Amino acid sequence: MSTAAKILITGGESTGKSTLCEQLAQQYKTLWVPEYARTYLQELDRPYEESDLVLIAQGQLSLEQAMHEEAHAYLFCDTGLEVIRVWSEHKYQRCDAWILDQLAQADYAGSILTAPDFAWEPDPLREHPDPYWRQYFFRCYTDLLSESGKPFCVVSGSQKERLQQAIDFLHQLKLP
Repeated sequence: MSTAAKILITGGESTGKSTLCEQLAQQYKTLWVPEYARTYLQELDRPYEESDLVLIAQGQLSLEQAMHEEAHAYLFCDTGLEVIRVWSEHKYQRCDAWILDQLAQADYAGSILTAPDFAWEPDPLREHPDPYWRQYFFRCYTDLLSESGKPFCVVSGSQKERLQQAIDFLHQLKLP
C-alpha cells in the first residue's frame, strides 16, 4: 500500500487546477489524478443529470485509489467530491447522501484552493464565466475547506507564483 500523501487541488472552473497538478507532479516526480468529470462528460451523449453526479464521484474516487498505489511521496488530485457537492447544491439544491458520506471520509493530507484570478478560458464543459459566479464558487470552496478543519491554502497570481505558494504550503505540512 502506498504511503503517498494525497493532496487535493480544488477550485472553480478555469482557475488553473489541472496546470498546478501537472506542475506539482513534475516538481515531486510523482503522479496527478485528472478530473474524472471531464472524461465522463466528454463521453456522455446527452446533458448531464443529477444521477450522473454519483457516477462521476465514484469514478473520481476509483481513479484516485488506483493511482495512489503508484504515487511517490505525494498524489495530487485535480478536484475531489467537494466540487461535486458544491455543483449539486447549486444546480439541484441538494447533494446525494453517498457523496456527502464519502466527502466526510476524505483522507487528503492538505488542500490547495486555486483563486479565480486567471482569465476565463472558454470550454464547452464550463458553465459560469461571469465574475460574480466565479467569486461565489470560490467562497463556497473556501467555506467547505475551512469547515473541514484540515490544512489548506489559497494560491493566486501567475503560474510560477502559484507553484511556489503550493510548494511552500507542502513544506509547512511537514509530511513524512
